[in-house]
Order: sequence, then structure tokens, then C-alpha cells
Amino acid sequence: MAVLNRDGVEIYFEIHGSGPAVLLTHGFSATSQMWQGQIDEFSRDHTLILWDMRGHGKSACPGDEQLYGEAVTVDDMFALLDEAGAATATVGGLSLGGYMSLAFHLKYPQRVDGLLIIDTGPGYKNDEARQGWNRTAHATARDLESKGLAALAARSQEMDSEQHESADGLVFAARHMLTQRDDSVIRSLPDIEVPALVLVGENDQPFRNASDYMAAKIPDASLVVIEDAGHASNIDQRAAFNSAVRGFLDRRGI
Repeated sequence: MAVLNRDGVEIYFEIHGSGPAVLLTHGFSATSQMWQGQIDEFSRDHTLILWDMRGHGKSACPGDEQLYGEAVTVDDMFALLDEAGAATATVGGLSLGGYMSLAFHLKYPQRVDGLLIIDTGPGYKNDEARQGWNRTAHATARDLESKGLAALAARSQEMDSEQHESADGLVFAARHMLTQRDDSVIRSLPDIEVPALVLVGENDQPFRNASDYMAAKIPDASLVVIEDAGHASNIDQRAAFNSAVRGFLDRRGI
């Protein structure tokens, strides 16, 4: 078990293979285990870095709510690239992990040579829409407080309650990582200078329009819709997902 100590908070991570780096971040209430179907494919010629965000899986669940949030998550990702000896990486993730990848590029563009944005939304320009999203995030936190890990039972298959030690860290993550503060990420899309691959499941209706929007706004972006897949498109249709990502990496010679 590899852990990175971040000012007393232990962050669980895995490194598979060698070569150009790919950093993948899971979605809210999932863990690094959601990428099991990608390890063999990409570790044979890449350094594949997987990790559990704080409050999730095998990473620590600090009791101080101030130790969660977008800024600290982005800095965790920066530290993981340093730990892996990767000056740059193709950075990507699913849902919250994809949003954090865009936030990482916004703060540390020099560390990113490509983006994988998977079943993700880029945030909101409209304050009212953002407040609506945040109300949903806080409702998720309350649900986890009242039901514990049983609250995850009816969600999509990348979320497995048995992989979390307790619901406490997920409550804090919902309040401070899932919520959004401003429109800086969505407004940064036209300024992204690296190639990006936007992937979305055909049946993931809440994220279809957002994926179209990102593919249109990011200058060097392509969109792949994974047929017969939902929110966890990398699990629902592993072969099609891996083929799309492999094509993206190979076209860039990475």
C-alpha cells in the first residue's frame, strides 16, 4: 500500500507501468478501484497513476472540514505527479474527477500535456444554476449523514460502499469538494491549449449537453459518445472506452 503524506493526511495511490504519465481521478464516492479495467491496457506503455481522493477509499478522512475542497484536491494531484517523477501527464477523471482535472489544468497548466474529461460537467456560469447544484451536493451530504454508506446503494456501479471506511469523509467531501464556488473552470475552457478528449456514455443524459459544450469550447477537443453506456462509461463499455483513449494517446504519440 503506497501512501503520500500531505501535511499529516495520508493519500492512497497506485503506480502501474512505466512511460509517459497518465493520472486518473475517480468520481465522488467512488475510488481508484473504478479504473481496474484500464490498468492492463494503459500500464503496458504508460505510467498509470491512480489514487483515492481524501475522504474516499483508503485515503485518510480528516475530521477538519477545512482539509477538503477544490484547492487542496488540486494540490494533492500536483504532489502525486511529483511523487511519480512525472513532469507532465495526461490528466483526466470521471465526473468530479474530470472537473478536478479541469481545475488542475487551470492552476497548473505546465504540468498537463492532455486532458481526458469523462462523464463530467465544467461547472456553471449562471449563479442560480450553481446554487442549485450546490443544494443537491448538500442534500447528498445530509443523506450520507443520516443513512451512512447505505446511501450509496442505489447509485451507479463505480460507487461501492464496501471500499470506504466510513461515510464521514464523504460527507465532508460532498460539502467542500462536490460544491462549486465560482465559474472559473467553465470560463477557462477556451484558453486550454492542450489536446482534450471528452467522453460520455450514450445514456448519461445529465452530462450529454455538458460534454457537447466542452467539446465545442476547448480549441483542440474531440468528443466520443460511448454507445450503450451510462455514467460509468469506462465500466459499462470497457473495450470501447479503452479503444477511444488509446486512439487519443496514440494520435499524439504518447
